[in-house]
Amino acid sequence: MKPYLLLTPGPLTTSETVKETMMTDWCTWDEDYNLGIVQELRKDLVSIATKNIKDYTSVLLQGSGTYCVEAVLGATITPKDKLLICSNGAYGDRMGNIAEYYHLDYDMLAFEETEQVSVEYVDDYLSNNSDVTHVAFVHCETTTGILNPIKELSHIVKMHGKKLIVDCMSSFGGIPLDVNELGIDFLISSSNKCIQGVPGFGFIIARRSELMRCKGVARSLSLDIYDQWETMEKGHGKWRFTSPTHVVRAFKQALAELLEEGGVEARYQRYCENHRILVEGMRSLGFQTLLDDAIQSPIITSFLYPHKDFDFKAFYLALKSKGFVIYPGKISKADTFRIGNIGDVYPEDFCRLVEVIRETEY
Repeated sequence: MKPYLLLTPGPLTTSETVKETMMTDWCTWDEDYNLGIVQELRKDLVSIATKNIKDYTSVLLQGSGTYCVEAVLGATITPKDKLLICSNGAYGDRMGNIAEYYHLDYDMLAFEETEQVSVEYVDDYLSNNSDVTHVAFVHCETTTGILNPIKELSHIVKMHGKKLIVDCMSSFGGIPLDVNELGIDFLISSSNKCIQGVPGFGFIIARRSELMRCKGVARSLSLDIYDQWETMEKGHGKWRFTSPTHVVRAFKQALAELLEEGGVEARYQRYCENHRILVEGMRSLGFQTLLDDAIQSPIITSFLYPHKDFDFKAFYLALKSKGFVIYPGKISKADTFRIGNIGDVYPEDFCRLVEVIRETEY
Protein backbone atom coordinates (compact mmCIF):
# COMPACT_ATOMS: atom_id res chain seq x y z
CA MET A 1 0.00 0.00 0.00
CA LYS A 2 1.35 3.43 -0.96
CA PRO A 3 -0.56 6.24 0.79
CA TYR A 4 1.64 8.69 -1.11
CA LEU A 5 4.75 8.82 -3.25
CA LEU A 6 7.89 10.18 -1.61
CA LEU A 7 9.34 12.61 -4.14
CA THR A 8 12.42 13.20 -2.01
CA PRO A 9 16.14 12.35 -2.25
CA GLY A 10 15.78 9.52 0.29
CA PRO A 11 14.15 7.91 2.10
CA LEU A 12 12.20 7.37 -1.07
CA THR A 13 9.37 5.30 -2.49
CA THR A 14 10.31 1.61 -2.60
CA SER A 15 8.71 -1.23 -4.53
CA GLU A 16 6.17 -3.54 -2.94
CA THR A 17 8.59 -6.45 -3.35
CA VAL A 18 11.32 -4.59 -1.45
CA LYS A 19 8.85 -3.98 1.37
CA GLU A 20 7.73 -7.61 1.38
CA THR A 21 11.25 -8.92 1.96
CA MET A 22 11.26 -7.23 5.37
CA MET A 23 8.43 -9.48 6.55
CA THR A 24 10.92 -12.28 7.38
CA ASP A 25 13.19 -12.31 10.42
CA TRP A 26 16.84 -13.24 9.91
CA CYS A 27 19.50 -14.48 12.33
CA THR A 28 22.76 -12.58 12.12
CA TRP A 29 24.77 -15.74 12.77
CA ASP A 30 22.95 -17.97 10.29
CA GLU A 31 24.68 -18.90 7.05
CA ASP A 32 21.54 -18.08 5.04
CA TYR A 33 22.06 -14.47 6.08
CA ASN A 34 25.85 -14.14 6.24
CA LEU A 35 26.95 -16.30 3.33
CA GLY A 36 23.87 -16.02 1.20
CA ILE A 37 23.08 -12.34 1.49
CA VAL A 38 25.81 -10.10 2.87
CA GLN A 39 28.70 -11.41 0.81
CA GLU A 40 26.67 -11.47 -2.39
CA LEU A 41 25.55 -7.87 -2.10
CA ARG A 42 29.09 -6.74 -1.21
CA LYS A 43 30.30 -8.30 -4.46
CA ASP A 44 27.36 -6.86 -6.40
CA LEU A 45 28.13 -3.36 -5.14
CA VAL A 46 31.71 -3.56 -6.39
CA SER A 47 30.52 -4.93 -9.74
CA ILE A 48 28.17 -1.96 -10.11
CA ALA A 49 30.97 0.45 -9.18
CA THR A 50 33.67 -0.76 -11.55
CA LYS A 51 34.77 -3.28 -14.15
CA ASN A 52 38.07 -3.59 -12.25
CA ILE A 53 36.62 -5.62 -9.39
CA LYS A 54 39.94 -7.12 -8.23
CA ASP A 55 41.30 -3.77 -7.01
CA TYR A 56 38.18 -2.73 -5.07
CA THR A 57 36.14 -4.01 -2.17
CA SER A 58 33.11 -2.87 -0.18
CA VAL A 59 32.40 -2.20 3.47
CA LEU A 60 28.90 -2.02 4.95
CA LEU A 61 28.31 0.09 8.05
CA GLN A 62 25.26 0.49 10.26
CA GLY A 63 23.67 3.95 10.32
CA SER A 64 23.03 6.76 7.87
CA GLY A 65 25.21 7.82 4.97
CA THR A 66 26.82 10.49 7.14
CA TYR A 67 28.11 7.72 9.41
CA CYS A 68 30.08 6.41 6.44
CA VAL A 69 31.37 9.85 5.47
CA GLU A 70 32.59 10.33 9.03
CA ALA A 71 34.02 6.81 9.12
CA VAL A 72 36.02 7.36 5.92
CA LEU A 73 37.41 10.73 6.97
CA GLY A 74 38.22 9.41 10.43
CA ALA A 75 40.05 6.36 9.07
CA THR A 76 41.92 7.84 6.09
CA ILE A 77 43.23 11.20 7.31
CA THR A 78 46.15 10.60 9.68
CA PRO A 79 47.92 13.35 11.67
CA LYS A 80 50.48 13.47 8.84
CA ASP A 81 47.85 14.11 6.16
CA LYS A 82 46.01 17.20 4.98
CA LEU A 83 42.51 17.17 3.53
CA LEU A 84 41.03 19.56 0.97
CA ILE A 85 37.22 19.70 1.06
CA CYS A 86 35.44 21.22 -1.93
CA SER A 87 31.95 22.35 -0.95
CA ASN A 88 28.98 23.92 -2.70
CA GLY A 89 26.22 22.86 -0.34
CA ALA A 90 25.15 21.46 3.01
CA TYR A 91 26.75 18.06 2.55
CA GLY A 92 30.15 19.40 1.59
CA ASP A 93 29.89 21.70 4.60
CA ARG A 94 29.07 18.66 6.73
CA MET A 95 32.44 17.18 5.81
CA GLY A 96 33.94 20.32 7.27
CA ASN A 97 31.97 19.80 10.47
CA ILE A 98 33.32 16.26 10.70
CA ALA A 99 36.87 17.50 10.12
CA GLU A 100 36.40 20.01 12.96
CA TYR A 101 35.15 17.31 15.35
CA TYR A 102 38.12 15.10 14.50
CA HIS A 103 40.63 17.97 14.60
CA LEU A 104 41.82 17.08 11.11
CA ASP A 105 44.26 19.26 9.23
CA TYR A 106 42.07 20.53 6.42
CA ASP A 107 41.21 23.44 4.16
CA MET A 108 37.92 24.12 2.45
CA LEU A 109 37.27 25.57 -0.97
CA ALA A 110 33.75 26.96 -0.67
CA PHE A 111 31.60 27.79 -3.68
CA GLU A 112 28.14 29.28 -4.05
CA GLU A 113 25.32 26.78 -3.73
CA THR A 114 24.20 27.49 -7.28
CA GLU A 115 27.62 26.99 -8.90
CA GLN A 116 29.62 23.85 -9.52
CA VAL A 117 32.88 23.12 -7.76
CA SER A 118 35.39 24.81 -10.06
CA VAL A 119 37.93 22.49 -11.68
CA GLU A 120 40.21 25.49 -12.32
CA TYR A 121 40.11 26.59 -8.67
CA VAL A 122 40.89 23.08 -7.46
CA ASP A 123 43.75 22.80 -9.93
CA ASP A 124 45.17 26.14 -8.82
CA TYR A 125 44.82 25.30 -5.14
CA LEU A 126 46.57 21.95 -5.49
CA SER A 127 49.31 23.55 -7.56
CA ASN A 128 50.05 25.93 -4.70
CA ASN A 129 49.48 23.61 -1.73
CA SER A 130 51.61 20.53 -2.16
CA ASP A 131 51.00 19.45 1.44
CA VAL A 132 47.43 18.33 0.60
CA THR A 133 47.22 14.53 0.55
CA HIS A 134 43.46 13.91 0.14
CA VAL A 135 40.63 15.68 -1.68
CA ALA A 136 36.92 15.21 -0.94
CA PHE A 137 33.78 16.50 -2.63
CA VAL A 138 30.12 15.64 -3.16
CA HIS A 139 29.08 14.37 -6.59
CA CYS A 140 25.40 15.38 -6.43
CA GLU A 141 24.60 18.08 -3.86
CA THR A 142 21.00 17.48 -2.87
CA THR A 143 20.97 20.90 -1.21
CA THR A 144 20.01 22.18 -4.65
CA GLY A 145 20.25 19.21 -7.04
CA ILE A 146 23.49 20.46 -8.58
CA LEU A 147 25.78 17.92 -10.24
CA ASN A 148 29.49 18.51 -9.81
CA PRO A 149 31.83 17.63 -12.72
CA ILE A 150 33.12 14.36 -11.31
CA LYS A 151 35.14 13.32 -14.35
CA GLU A 152 37.02 16.61 -14.63
CA LEU A 153 37.53 17.02 -10.88
CA SER A 154 38.75 13.45 -10.50
CA HIS A 155 41.21 13.93 -13.35
CA ILE A 156 42.71 17.04 -11.75
CA VAL A 157 42.96 15.43 -8.32
CA LYS A 158 44.74 12.36 -9.69
CA MET A 159 46.96 14.50 -11.94
CA HIS A 160 48.26 16.09 -8.74
CA GLY A 161 48.75 12.66 -7.16
CA LYS A 162 46.17 13.05 -4.37
CA LYS A 163 43.87 10.49 -2.79
CA LEU A 164 40.23 10.98 -3.73
CA ILE A 165 37.12 10.64 -1.55
CA VAL A 166 33.74 11.21 -3.21
CA ASP A 167 30.35 11.40 -1.52
CA CYS A 168 28.12 9.74 -4.12
CA MET A 169 25.25 9.42 -1.67
CA SER A 170 22.54 10.55 -4.06
CA SER A 171 24.09 9.46 -7.35
CA PHE A 172 25.51 5.95 -6.97
CA GLY A 173 23.28 3.47 -8.74
CA GLY A 174 21.43 6.24 -10.55
CA ILE A 175 24.18 7.91 -12.58
CA PRO A 176 26.72 5.78 -14.49
CA LEU A 177 30.31 5.95 -13.27
CA ASP A 178 33.37 3.70 -12.82
CA VAL A 179 35.45 4.32 -9.68
CA ASN A 180 38.58 2.83 -11.22
CA GLU A 181 38.36 4.89 -14.41
CA LEU A 182 37.82 8.02 -12.34
CA GLY A 183 40.58 7.17 -9.88
CA ILE A 184 38.27 7.31 -6.85
CA ASP A 185 39.83 5.75 -3.76
CA PHE A 186 36.74 5.86 -1.52
CA LEU A 187 33.16 6.20 -2.76
CA ILE A 188 30.41 6.58 -0.18
CA SER A 189 26.69 5.95 -0.55
CA SER A 190 23.66 4.69 1.33
CA SER A 191 21.01 1.98 1.21
CA ASN A 192 18.09 4.37 0.78
CA LYS A 193 19.11 6.25 -2.35
CA CYS A 194 19.32 5.22 -6.02
CA ILE A 195 19.56 1.50 -5.26
CA GLN A 196 16.01 2.07 -3.90
CA GLY A 197 16.35 0.27 -0.57
CA VAL A 198 15.31 1.51 2.87
CA PRO A 199 17.34 3.48 5.47
CA GLY A 200 19.57 1.63 7.90
CA PHE A 201 23.10 1.30 6.59
CA GLY A 202 25.63 2.98 4.35
CA PHE A 203 28.45 1.51 2.31
CA ILE A 204 31.91 2.35 1.07
CA ILE A 205 33.47 1.19 -2.19
CA ALA A 206 37.19 1.28 -1.41
CA ARG A 207 40.39 0.72 -3.32
CA ARG A 208 41.89 -2.27 -1.53
CA SER A 209 45.39 -0.81 -1.31
CA GLU A 210 44.08 2.38 0.29
CA LEU A 211 41.78 0.53 2.70
CA MET A 212 44.81 -1.40 3.96
CA ARG A 213 46.36 1.92 4.98
CA CYS A 214 43.40 2.54 7.30
CA LYS A 215 44.37 -0.19 9.76
CA GLY A 216 44.74 1.31 13.22
CA VAL A 217 43.90 4.86 12.12
CA ALA A 218 40.21 5.19 13.08
CA ARG A 219 39.34 7.42 16.06
CA SER A 220 36.10 5.51 16.68
CA LEU A 221 35.42 1.87 17.52
CA SER A 222 32.03 1.70 15.81
CA LEU A 223 33.19 3.64 12.74
CA ASP A 224 36.42 1.72 12.12
CA ILE A 225 36.01 0.76 8.47
CA TYR A 226 39.13 -1.41 8.41
CA ASP A 227 38.00 -3.53 11.34
CA GLN A 228 34.49 -3.71 9.88
CA TRP A 229 35.91 -4.87 6.54
CA GLU A 230 38.29 -7.39 8.12
CA THR A 231 35.49 -8.91 10.20
CA MET A 232 33.27 -9.25 7.12
CA GLU A 233 36.12 -10.80 5.13
CA LYS A 234 37.16 -13.31 7.76
CA GLY A 235 33.66 -13.95 9.08
CA HIS A 236 32.04 -14.54 5.68
CA GLY A 237 29.81 -11.49 5.95
CA LYS A 238 29.62 -11.19 9.73
CA TRP A 239 29.11 -7.66 11.04
CA ARG A 240 31.05 -6.60 14.15
CA PHE A 241 27.89 -5.40 15.86
CA THR A 242 24.20 -6.15 15.32
CA SER A 243 23.45 -5.83 11.63
CA PRO A 244 20.21 -4.28 10.30
CA THR A 245 19.01 -7.63 8.96
CA HIS A 246 15.68 -6.50 7.52
CA VAL A 247 17.30 -3.53 5.80
CA VAL A 248 20.06 -5.69 4.35
CA ARG A 249 17.54 -8.19 3.00
CA ALA A 250 15.50 -5.38 1.45
CA PHE A 251 18.65 -3.94 -0.09
CA LYS A 252 19.54 -7.25 -1.71
CA GLN A 253 16.07 -7.34 -3.28
CA ALA A 254 16.52 -3.73 -4.42
CA LEU A 255 19.86 -4.63 -6.02
CA ALA A 256 18.21 -7.50 -7.89
CA GLU A 257 15.53 -5.10 -9.14
CA LEU A 258 18.19 -2.65 -10.33
CA LEU A 259 19.73 -5.39 -12.46
CA GLU A 260 16.30 -6.50 -13.71
CA GLU A 261 15.61 -2.92 -14.83
CA GLY A 262 18.72 -3.00 -16.98
CA GLY A 263 21.34 -1.73 -14.57
CA VAL A 264 22.49 1.78 -13.75
CA GLU A 265 22.22 3.08 -17.31
CA ALA A 266 18.55 2.07 -17.59
CA ARG A 267 17.75 3.56 -14.21
CA TYR A 268 19.55 6.76 -15.16
CA GLN A 269 17.41 7.03 -18.28
CA ARG A 270 14.23 6.63 -16.22
CA TYR A 271 15.35 9.28 -13.75
CA CYS A 272 16.22 11.63 -16.62
CA GLU A 273 12.78 11.12 -18.13
CA ASN A 274 11.15 11.72 -14.74
CA HIS A 275 13.11 14.95 -14.48
CA ARG A 276 12.29 16.06 -18.03
CA ILE A 277 8.56 15.61 -17.58
CA LEU A 278 8.65 17.35 -14.20
CA VAL A 279 10.63 20.39 -15.39
CA GLU A 280 8.72 20.86 -18.64
CA GLY A 281 5.43 20.53 -16.78
CA MET A 282 6.40 22.92 -13.99
CA ARG A 283 7.71 25.50 -16.44
CA SER A 284 4.44 25.27 -18.36
CA LEU A 285 2.74 26.29 -15.11
CA GLY A 286 5.04 29.27 -14.62
CA PHE A 287 7.54 27.78 -12.14
CA GLN A 288 11.24 28.47 -12.56
CA THR A 289 14.09 26.13 -11.69
CA LEU A 290 16.81 27.38 -9.38
CA LEU A 291 19.67 25.94 -11.45
CA ASP A 292 20.63 26.17 -15.09
CA ASP A 293 19.88 23.00 -17.01
CA ALA A 294 23.58 22.45 -17.75
CA ILE A 295 24.45 21.82 -14.09
CA GLN A 296 21.20 20.21 -12.95
CA SER A 297 21.16 16.56 -11.90
CA PRO A 298 18.25 14.20 -12.60
CA ILE A 299 18.15 13.33 -8.89
CA ILE A 300 16.30 16.25 -7.29
CA THR A 301 15.14 19.60 -8.66
CA SER A 302 14.83 22.93 -6.84
CA PHE A 303 12.05 25.34 -7.85
CA LEU A 304 11.76 29.00 -6.91
CA TYR A 305 8.64 30.15 -5.10
CA PRO A 306 6.23 31.41 -7.80
CA HIS A 307 5.39 34.65 -5.94
CA LYS A 308 6.12 36.44 -2.66
CA ASP A 309 2.92 35.28 -0.96
CA PHE A 310 3.48 31.60 -1.77
CA ASP A 311 2.59 29.38 1.21
CA PHE A 312 4.78 26.28 0.96
CA LYS A 313 3.13 24.48 3.88
CA ALA A 314 -0.32 24.83 2.33
CA PHE A 315 1.07 23.75 -1.06
CA TYR A 316 2.80 20.77 0.56
CA LEU A 317 -0.35 19.62 2.35
CA ALA A 318 -2.46 20.04 -0.77
CA LEU A 319 -0.11 17.80 -2.74
CA LYS A 320 0.14 15.29 0.09
CA SER A 321 -3.63 14.97 0.16
CA LYS A 322 -3.44 14.01 -3.52
CA GLY A 323 -0.70 11.41 -2.98
CA PHE A 324 2.60 13.30 -3.39
CA VAL A 325 5.14 14.30 -0.73
CA ILE A 326 7.75 16.88 -1.76
CA TYR A 327 10.66 18.56 0.07
CA PRO A 328 11.23 22.07 1.44
CA GLY A 329 14.16 24.10 0.14
CA LYS A 330 17.53 24.10 1.88
CA ILE A 331 19.39 27.21 0.73
CA SER A 332 19.42 30.60 2.44
CA LYS A 333 19.69 32.92 -0.56
CA ALA A 334 16.42 32.01 -2.28
CA ASP A 335 12.99 30.70 -1.35
CA THR A 336 12.75 27.25 -2.93
CA PHE A 337 11.16 23.85 -2.65
CA ARG A 338 12.49 20.58 -4.04
CA ILE A 339 11.01 17.61 -5.87
CA GLY A 340 12.90 14.33 -6.08
CA ASN A 341 12.95 12.22 -9.23
CA ILE A 342 14.36 8.98 -7.78
CA GLY A 343 12.87 5.87 -6.24
CA ASP A 344 10.18 3.51 -7.47
CA VAL A 345 8.54 6.34 -9.41
CA TYR A 346 7.96 6.61 -13.14
CA PRO A 347 7.21 9.17 -15.87
CA GLU A 348 3.47 8.64 -15.53
CA ASP A 349 3.72 9.59 -11.85
CA PHE A 350 5.21 12.94 -12.82
CA CYS A 351 2.56 13.50 -15.46
CA ARG A 352 -0.02 13.02 -12.69
CA LEU A 353 1.90 15.33 -10.35
CA VAL A 354 1.95 18.14 -12.91
CA GLU A 355 -1.81 17.79 -13.40
CA VAL A 356 -2.40 17.86 -9.64
CA ILE A 357 -0.30 21.04 -9.33
CA ARG A 358 -2.19 22.53 -12.27
CA GLU A 359 -5.43 22.04 -10.31
CA THR A 360 -3.98 23.35 -7.02
CA GLU A 361 -4.27 26.91 -5.82
CA TYR A 362 -0.93 28.40 -4.84
